[in-house]
Amino acid sequence: MKKIIAVALCLTLGFSLLCACSGSNDTSSESDKTVENVAHPQVEVKMENGGKFILELYPEYAPETVENFLNLVNEGFYNGLTFHRVMKGFMAQGGDPEGTGNGGSEKKIKGEFASNGFTKNTLSHERGVISMARSAKNDSASSQFFICYADVSESLDGNYAAFGKVIKGMEVVDAFCDVPMTYNIRGEKAVPVEPIYIDSMTQIK
Repeated sequence: MKKIIAVALCLTLGFSLLCACSGSNDTSSESDKTVENVAHPQVEVKMENGGKFILELYPEYAPETVENFLNLVNEGFYNGLTFHRVMKGFMAQGGDPEGTGNGGSEKKIKGEFASNGFTKNTLSHERGVISMARSAKNDSASSQFFICYADVSESLDGNYAAFGKVIKGMEVVDAFCDVPMTYNIRGEKAVPVEPIYIDSMTQIK
Protein backbone atom coordinates (compact mmCIF):
# COMPACT_ATOMS: atom_id res chain seq x y z
CA MET A 1 0.00 0.00 0.00
CA LYS A 2 2.83 2.38 0.97
CA LYS A 3 4.56 1.58 -2.32
CA ILE A 4 1.40 2.49 -4.29
CA ILE A 5 1.06 5.83 -2.43
CA ALA A 6 4.76 6.67 -3.10
CA VAL A 7 4.36 5.96 -6.82
CA ALA A 8 1.23 8.12 -6.94
CA LEU A 9 3.05 10.98 -5.25
CA CYS A 10 5.94 10.72 -7.74
CA LEU A 11 3.54 10.79 -10.67
CA THR A 12 1.73 13.82 -9.23
CA LEU A 13 5.02 15.67 -8.66
CA GLY A 14 6.26 14.83 -12.13
CA PHE A 15 3.04 16.11 -13.69
CA SER A 16 3.33 19.36 -11.69
CA LEU A 17 6.91 19.93 -12.88
CA LEU A 18 5.88 19.23 -16.48
CA CYS A 19 3.10 21.83 -16.25
CA ALA A 20 5.52 24.38 -14.77
CA CYS A 21 7.99 23.81 -17.61
CA SER A 22 5.17 24.05 -20.13
CA GLY A 23 4.06 27.35 -18.63
CA SER A 24 7.63 28.68 -18.81
CA ASN A 25 7.87 27.76 -22.50
CA ASP A 26 4.64 29.57 -23.25
CA THR A 27 5.98 32.76 -21.59
CA SER A 28 9.17 32.55 -23.63
CA SER A 29 7.13 32.09 -26.77
CA GLU A 30 5.05 35.18 -26.00
CA SER A 31 8.28 37.14 -25.43
CA ASP A 32 9.61 36.00 -28.79
CA LYS A 33 6.35 37.05 -30.45
CA THR A 34 6.70 40.51 -28.90
CA VAL A 35 10.16 40.90 -30.48
CA GLU A 36 8.88 39.63 -33.82
CA ASN A 37 5.97 42.06 -33.73
CA VAL A 38 8.12 45.19 -33.41
CA ALA A 39 6.95 47.63 -36.08
CA HIS A 40 9.40 47.92 -38.96
CA PRO A 41 8.82 51.23 -40.79
CA GLN A 42 9.51 51.31 -44.52
CA VAL A 43 10.80 54.17 -46.64
CA GLU A 44 10.54 54.36 -50.42
CA VAL A 45 13.45 56.11 -52.11
CA LYS A 46 12.77 57.51 -55.58
CA MET A 47 15.77 58.53 -57.64
CA GLU A 48 15.79 61.34 -60.19
CA ASN A 49 16.37 58.82 -63.00
CA GLY A 50 13.16 56.97 -62.09
CA GLY A 51 14.69 54.12 -60.11
CA LYS A 52 13.15 53.14 -56.78
CA PHE A 53 14.16 51.07 -53.79
CA ILE A 54 12.62 50.36 -50.37
CA LEU A 55 14.32 50.51 -46.98
CA GLU A 56 13.02 48.60 -43.97
CA LEU A 57 14.10 50.06 -40.62
CA TYR A 58 14.79 48.16 -37.39
CA PRO A 59 14.21 50.26 -34.24
CA GLU A 60 14.85 47.25 -32.01
CA TYR A 61 18.55 47.65 -32.88
CA ALA A 62 18.88 51.45 -33.05
CA PRO A 63 15.76 53.28 -31.82
CA GLU A 64 17.11 56.85 -31.73
CA THR A 65 18.78 56.42 -35.11
CA VAL A 66 15.54 55.19 -36.71
CA GLU A 67 13.53 57.98 -35.10
CA ASN A 68 15.95 60.65 -36.33
CA PHE A 69 16.05 59.19 -39.85
CA LEU A 70 12.25 59.05 -40.11
CA ASN A 71 11.93 62.62 -38.82
CA LEU A 72 14.26 63.79 -41.58
CA VAL A 73 12.41 61.73 -44.19
CA ASN A 74 9.04 63.14 -43.15
CA GLU A 75 10.42 66.70 -43.13
CA GLY A 76 11.51 66.23 -46.76
CA PHE A 77 15.13 66.79 -45.74
CA TYR A 78 16.55 64.21 -48.17
CA ASN A 79 14.55 65.31 -51.22
CA GLY A 80 16.92 66.63 -53.87
CA LEU A 81 20.12 65.51 -52.10
CA THR A 82 22.71 63.18 -53.63
CA PHE A 83 24.75 60.06 -53.11
CA HIS A 84 28.07 61.90 -53.06
CA ARG A 85 30.43 58.98 -52.33
CA VAL A 86 30.12 55.65 -54.13
CA MET A 87 32.67 52.86 -53.78
CA LYS A 88 32.03 49.63 -55.66
CA GLY A 89 32.30 46.60 -53.39
CA PHE A 90 32.02 48.78 -50.30
CA MET A 91 29.18 51.30 -49.96
CA ALA A 92 27.17 54.26 -51.34
CA GLN A 93 26.93 57.29 -49.05
CA GLY A 94 24.37 60.09 -49.17
CA GLY A 95 22.28 62.48 -47.11
CA ASP A 96 24.67 65.46 -47.06
CA PRO A 97 22.99 68.80 -47.91
CA GLU A 98 26.39 70.16 -48.98
CA GLY A 99 27.14 67.16 -51.19
CA THR A 100 30.75 67.09 -49.99
CA GLY A 101 30.67 64.71 -47.05
CA ASN A 102 31.09 67.57 -44.59
CA GLY A 103 27.45 68.60 -44.06
CA GLY A 104 24.51 67.31 -42.10
CA SER A 105 21.32 68.21 -40.29
CA GLU A 106 21.15 70.44 -37.22
CA LYS A 107 20.73 67.56 -34.75
CA LYS A 108 23.49 65.17 -33.71
CA ILE A 109 22.46 61.79 -32.32
CA LYS A 110 23.96 59.18 -30.00
CA GLY A 111 26.12 56.58 -31.72
CA GLU A 112 24.14 53.38 -31.18
CA PHE A 113 26.98 50.88 -31.56
CA ALA A 114 29.04 48.66 -29.25
CA SER A 115 32.27 50.69 -29.11
CA ASN A 116 30.16 53.60 -27.84
CA GLY A 117 28.69 51.52 -25.02
CA PHE A 118 25.49 50.58 -26.88
CA THR A 119 25.53 46.79 -27.00
CA LYS A 120 21.89 46.37 -28.09
CA ASN A 121 22.78 46.94 -31.76
CA THR A 122 23.84 43.56 -33.14
CA LEU A 123 22.72 44.24 -36.73
CA SER A 124 25.62 43.28 -38.99
CA HIS A 125 26.89 45.35 -41.92
CA GLU A 126 25.96 42.98 -44.72
CA ARG A 127 24.97 43.65 -48.32
CA GLY A 128 21.97 45.98 -48.45
CA VAL A 129 22.22 47.15 -44.84
CA ILE A 130 21.87 50.91 -44.19
CA SER A 131 23.98 52.53 -41.49
CA MET A 132 24.86 56.01 -40.24
CA ALA A 133 28.00 57.82 -41.36
CA ARG A 134 29.85 59.89 -38.76
CA SER A 135 33.06 61.78 -38.08
CA ALA A 136 35.75 60.57 -35.68
CA LYS A 137 33.48 61.49 -32.77
CA ASN A 138 31.13 58.72 -31.64
CA ASP A 139 28.06 60.94 -31.22
CA SER A 140 28.46 62.94 -34.43
CA ALA A 141 25.96 61.27 -36.80
CA SER A 142 23.15 63.48 -38.08
CA SER A 143 21.77 62.91 -41.60
CA GLN A 144 24.45 61.14 -43.63
CA PHE A 145 23.96 57.42 -44.18
CA PHE A 146 25.46 54.66 -46.30
CA ILE A 147 24.22 51.45 -47.91
CA CYS A 148 26.57 48.45 -47.98
CA TYR A 149 27.39 46.80 -51.32
CA ALA A 150 29.02 43.80 -49.69
CA ASP A 151 29.40 42.08 -46.34
CA VAL A 152 31.77 44.48 -44.56
CA SER A 153 30.89 43.46 -41.02
CA GLU A 154 34.48 42.81 -39.97
CA SER A 155 35.52 46.46 -40.29
CA LEU A 156 32.24 48.22 -39.43
CA ASP A 157 30.30 46.15 -36.90
CA GLY A 158 30.40 47.70 -33.46
CA ASN A 159 31.67 51.03 -34.77
CA TYR A 160 28.76 52.32 -36.84
CA ALA A 161 25.01 52.32 -36.21
CA ALA A 162 23.37 49.94 -38.68
CA PHE A 163 19.61 50.46 -38.56
CA GLY A 164 17.86 48.92 -41.57
CA LYS A 165 18.14 47.18 -44.91
CA VAL A 166 17.19 47.50 -48.58
CA ILE A 167 14.41 44.94 -49.02
CA LYS A 168 13.49 45.79 -52.62
CA GLY A 169 15.30 47.42 -55.55
CA MET A 170 18.94 46.78 -54.53
CA GLU A 171 19.74 46.71 -58.25
CA VAL A 172 18.98 50.46 -58.32
CA VAL A 173 21.66 51.05 -55.67
CA ASP A 174 24.06 48.75 -57.55
CA ALA A 175 23.60 50.90 -60.66
CA PHE A 176 25.20 53.88 -58.90
CA CYS A 177 28.51 52.14 -59.54
CA ASP A 178 27.98 52.40 -63.31
CA VAL A 179 28.37 56.19 -63.18
CA PRO A 180 31.91 57.44 -64.02
CA MET A 181 33.79 58.50 -60.88
CA THR A 182 36.44 61.06 -60.06
CA TYR A 183 38.66 61.45 -56.98
CA ASN A 184 37.77 63.05 -53.65
CA ILE A 185 40.18 64.75 -51.24
CA ARG A 186 40.90 61.38 -49.60
CA GLY A 187 42.24 60.04 -52.86
CA GLU A 188 39.28 57.71 -53.32
CA LYS A 189 37.84 57.32 -56.80
CA ALA A 190 34.35 57.70 -55.38
CA VAL A 191 32.78 60.99 -56.54
CA PRO A 192 30.13 60.58 -59.28
CA VAL A 193 30.96 62.79 -62.27
CA GLU A 194 27.23 63.19 -62.86
CA PRO A 195 25.45 63.73 -59.51
CA ILE A 196 23.21 60.86 -58.38
CA TYR A 197 20.11 62.70 -57.16
CA ILE A 198 17.46 61.50 -54.73
CA ASP A 199 14.11 62.76 -56.01
CA SER A 200 12.21 61.95 -52.81
CA MET A 201 12.13 59.75 -49.73
CA THR A 202 8.72 58.84 -48.36
CA GLN A 203 7.64 56.74 -45.36
CA ILE A 204 5.19 54.19 -46.75
CA LYS A 205 4.64 52.07 -43.62
